[in-house]
Amino acid sequence: MSPRFTEKGYFIALGMEGSANKIGMGIIKHISTANTWTDALREMNDTGKAIVMANVRHTFVPPAGHGFLPREVADHHRKHVVKLAKEAIDCAGISYTDIDCICFTQGPGMGAPLQTVVLCARTLSLMWDKPLIGVNHCVGHIEMGREITGALNPVVLYVSGGNTQVIAYSHHRYQIFGETLDIAVGNCLDRFARTMKISNDPNPGYNIELLARVGAQSGQLVDLPYTVKGMDLSMSGVLAFIDQLAAANKYSVETLCFSLQETIFAMLVEITERAMAHVDAADVLIVGGVGCNERLQEMMHIMCKARGGSVYATDERFCIDNGIMIAQAGLLAYRSGFTTPIENSECTQRFRTDEVYVDWRY
Repeated sequence: MSPRFTEKGYFIALGMEGSANKIGMGIIKHISTANTWTDALREMNDTGKAIVMANVRHTFVPPAGHGFLPREVADHHRKHVVKLAKEAIDCAGISYTDIDCICFTQGPGMGAPLQTVVLCARTLSLMWDKPLIGVNHCVGHIEMGREITGALNPVVLYVSGGNTQVIAYSHHRYQIFGETLDIAVGNCLDRFARTMKISNDPNPGYNIELLARVGAQSGQLVDLPYTVKGMDLSMSGVLAFIDQLAAANKYSVETLCFSLQETIFAMLVEITERAMAHVDAADVLIVGGVGCNERLQEMMHIMCKARGGSVYATDERFCIDNGIMIAQAGLLAYRSGFTTPIENSECTQRFRTDEVYVDWRY
């Protein structure tokens, strides 16, 4: 691949995200004066310089006690995708002619919602005569987290509804050092919220966090299964166990939420610290929707401080699925010379983080 340079002094990308229950559009701008690959690499590795021009999204919220079905989410995305694309361009104050590339989530995620995003991206690519850039959802989270926080080379804890991974960068790959063996941490929390009929508005994880703060005041920590296997962890057992406790009606919902959070977050901190020791890193970057949880950030901060390091995290604008993270990762790939031919732009529900060749990093 040949790197791209620009005479106009900047690159602009439109990013589309729709791998789960959120449909998002983001527009990002990179200032660039590079005319050599060395200078371009320096620009792309100098975090904190990208300009967020627009970051809009809409969330499908099912009733309490219910999850979301792919078909229903896809219907939701189709209803909102055109309006959000127009809103993003209006918010950015640009014309479609200013956009250099169309970036879209290629996977992983839910099949039907992903297809909605792919079809919209292809349509705009053909209408506007712009190249397509397929983006790995996980890499999008990482690159936006690095850009916003300025974290240089941290161990990454990626925690969301569909993914739980401990990641570190090496030799142009985001290598996975540990991950869930069954369900993701966000899925564990969401399914417990359904058991307890906790509201999904704005999201079940946030409402569990609020209930857990109340439960923490009592100081009652229920003993739950703690399953760490080397660098990996398992959460299906703790979910089954706490569902049984909920059915027995022995503890308050606040106590159960507190106990669940403390247990699974301790597991996450343990495998993250083990990865840090392995790669000799001091800092941690938390990304993904669950990364907004302030208790998880606090527990990770305690561990990092003891190791002489720091924890980096963002707020819900960038932690929770959004279009700007897809625009950021996609634009980095585009500037490196990458494009996705339209015949190869199909989405996939399985797209490993370490499958992506990260050409834009040293």
